[in-house]
Amino acid sequence: MSEPILRVTDCSKSFGGLQALDNVSFWVQPKEIVGLIGPNGAGKTTLFNVVSGYLKPTRGEVVYESVNVTGMPPYKLAALGVGRTFQVVKPFAGLTVLDNVTIASLLRHPNRKNAARQAWHMLEFTGLADRAHAQASGLTLAGRKRLEIAKALALEPNLLLLDEVVAGLNPTEADRTIELILKIREEGMTILIVEHIMRVIMNISDRIVVLNYGSKIAEGKPAEVAANPMVIEAYLGEAAA
Repeated sequence: MSEPILRVTDCSKSFGGLQALDNVSFWVQPKEIVGLIGPNGAGKTTLFNVVSGYLKPTRGEVVYESVNVTGMPPYKLAALGVGRTFQVVKPFAGLTVLDNVTIASLLRHPNRKNAARQAWHMLEFTGLADRAHAQASGLTLAGRKRLEIAKALALEPNLLLLDEVVAGLNPTEADRTIELILKIREEGMTILIVEHIMRVIMNISDRIVVLNYGSKIAEGKPAEVAANPMVIEAYLGEAAA
């Protein structure tokens, strides 16, 4: 087995008296899709924010490509190769779709012309090229979520963190997004994804990590996790388990 591209070890995060994460450990192998699931309030967003540098853990460490990046700010992580989308999509509404992606592409391509060229490739890859010169404010929810992915890809990451990119989409839009995620992995990228829609997580993940009340309660292949009594209880209650 190769060295994990991401290793989270004994990470805890507290906010005053609230223990949001409690000694969570997991790893992600290169070119793997790992799903992160759990009921509302399980600690998924907190863990995502710790991994992506928006929060520093109270204790524990995050290692990316053998570098200890614990508490490293997001812009430094982006430069190292970690890209992320956000659950609440907020594009630069007054700019075009192309300009939104060009801004992200400037990280790797300081020359604006080169950045715009790379941004165009990302729009073609994500299916947004026909909307390139439209204002981002005019996109549908599905379009804005696809734009969020395009902006993250423009950073040219090795590790892509996807935060509920399917939530709120109709079945057709969801299927198109699933196809896009799998296409991204085919390009050699590693993906850590948070998603509430179980059919999405079960269909695309190589492994799944399950949180409940800030602790990891299960980890394994989708079929193993779906049959785990602790997972069933966390989602459906003790009677169901």
